[in-house]
Amino acid sequence: MWLSVFRVGESGREDRPAGLYGAAFVSYEEPGPLTYRELVVARLLDTRRRQVRITDIWVDSVESRDGGRVLWAIPKELARLDLEETRVGPTAHSAFAARADGTEIASGQFASAPGAALVRTPFTATASQLRETGEEVRTSMRGSARTLPAWGSWDFAADGPLGFLHGRRPYLSFRLTDVRLTFG
Repeated sequence: MWLSVFRVGESGREDRPAGLYGAAFVSYEEPGPLTYRELVVARLLDTRRRQVRITDIWVDSVESRDGGRVLWAIPKELARLDLEETRVGPTAHSAFAARADGTEIASGQFASAPGAALVRTPFTATASQLRETGEEVRTSMRGSARTLPAWGSWDFAADGPLGFLHGRRPYLSFRLTDVRLTFG
């Protein structure tokens, strides 16, 4: 997972209020039950309770899209998600891009030293999603990962669905490896 945190003041969109947003590119790999990629943006709702709301998310798996919508009210859409990673010594250079319906959504580049992430860090959070009926669906997330700071750069298409993040620089960026996650 490649994750950056953004501070958003005025977004220009009523449905994207000011706050802290996380943007992540994730590659789910074997031995997980599904192998796919996703681009996800979530807003921090409550720091004390570690509660987030997924505002935008694209996956390259029909099964993930359908399951996320039905089970957890996560507004998953389909997209083409490309990932390239090269290594020079201990440094990994990662580049990713997301396109839906032939239109660019976002792209990013990260540099990190994943081998330096020696300590496994636990995490917990709750996703608070709203169904179209207004019903709130709360889902717990827990797990652990090897986490380390990284250099991250994102480019969000100005006229795309994440245009409210266009031109913003990450406040913090991280690379998470060997992630173990239980959702639900």
